[in-house]
Amino acid sequence: MTSSTPSESAVPKVAAGPSAFANTQPATSLPEIVAALKRVAPLLGLSEGEYEWLASHGTELFAPAGSTLFHDGDAATKMMIILHGEVHVRRERGASTALFIGRAGQITALLPFSRMKSYGGLGFTTADTWALEFDRSLFPEMLQAMPSFGQRMVSVLLDRVREVTRMEQQSEKLTALGKLAANLAHELNNPASAAQRAASGLLEELSVYGQEKFRMGSLCLDEQQAAQIEAWEKSVRPSSGSLASRDDVHQPQREDEMARWLDSKEVTDSWLIAPDLAELGTTTAQLDELAGFLDRQQLAVVLAQFASALRTERIADAMLHSTDRIFELIGAIKDYSYMDQAPIQEIDIPKGIETTLTMLQSRLREVDITRNYDPDLPMISAYASELNQVWTALLENALDAIQDKGHLKLSVRQSADLILIEVWDDGRGISPELQDRIFEPFFTTKPPGRSLGLGLDTVTRVVRKHRGYVTVQSKPGSTCFQIRLPIEQLQAY
Repeated sequence: MTSSTPSESAVPKVAAGPSAFANTQPATSLPEIVAALKRVAPLLGLSEGEYEWLASHGTELFAPAGSTLFHDGDAATKMMIILHGEVHVRRERGASTALFIGRAGQITALLPFSRMKSYGGLGFTTADTWALEFDRSLFPEMLQAMPSFGQRMVSVLLDRVREVTRMEQQSEKLTALGKLAANLAHELNNPASAAQRAASGLLEELSVYGQEKFRMGSLCLDEQQAAQIEAWEKSVRPSSGSLASRDDVHQPQREDEMARWLDSKEVTDSWLIAPDLAELGTTTAQLDELAGFLDRQQLAVVLAQFASALRTERIADAMLHSTDRIFELIGAIKDYSYMDQAPIQEIDIPKGIETTLTMLQSRLREVDITRNYDPDLPMISAYASELNQVWTALLENALDAIQDKGHLKLSVRQSADLILIEVWDDGRGISPELQDRIFEPFFTTKPPGRSLGLGLDTVTRVVRKHRGYVTVQSKPGSTCFQIRLPIEQLQAY
């Protein structure tokens, strides 16, 4: 053994790539390995002899940054103590988020008492790495030579399970947040774009409206004519909500009638004025009334100014409608997340489901939804935002099953002292052999990268937190998830 101390500069700088690592570093002296082992937190407190046992029985591994250590599915046969550097593990398919990160001072890979058979992802170094490896055949001798080692490894195993679960759950939450953000972006884009177009059109139309006002002023109308024009405009404006629709099948016919009448009176820009008068529902008889007290020039100016005013009002109305939709979506977000409210709320379950549907609106365009909500359902005390995660997971699963085209049936009713919530879909169904497994953490029937398999696990945990339970019934063309929640939740927290 040499006396060189492994450090960043001592680790060989080999080109990164699959299996690029190699034990090209000269063997390190026993005292130097012992000194490095004493900086490993799970090994603190071992005797000098136990440190020396590990140092003398381990195989040194030197791997430059970017080296591939193992692939998803490779057999796991060795324990690794990382003395310097960093090792990442991520899935080879799907999201590139790190599944596990091993840093200097950690013990990883196969551990004594672990049931691990193969690696669950791609392992690679992100920094020049120095480690000790121990083949599983050494485990019995290791546990005999160091009596406390077994307890230490059980603690490491528990920490690893908690960390991997936490990272998977965080990844699932980020995936759900990404879907939610995409749905919201889609829903907000339409009213925001409409408001933007309306604002642009309003600026142009206000310029036209100003010019028409100047033309009106140049007519030098007397007070009687001005009063007659004002009275006429009030008479042709229908009551609120009775405006002709642009989708009215008679709209083109009315426009043609307006255009012919305007042309007969030699009104310029009849093609621009006729659609607005027709949309308002104006008749040629009403136009005859106006022509009765105005000459041709006055008639053309008054109608042009009136049409411009109608366009300005309609553009402003479109802006108001669009911004109302935006505020409606913002309200749905606040209701969904229960922003600025206490965690436990008195909640209306159907309202929570409807709010969730609003968040998923972009996926519901070709979905027929049947609602069956009992009237006079009691409110229940619950973690409202967490229950909304339940509705989201169940509805997204149903939409995935029908591929956003089909039928959903939502039912909420009281059953004895429980609230029964049912989510039905007419999708392909869940095969009987999988129905007992779909609630397991990390189990998924979706293609790699589409899901981490934590959606229904989250549903189960949240429902159990509320002292309820989840069941599923499924056959081709009919799948029903049932949630039962007790009405009296006083002991749930």
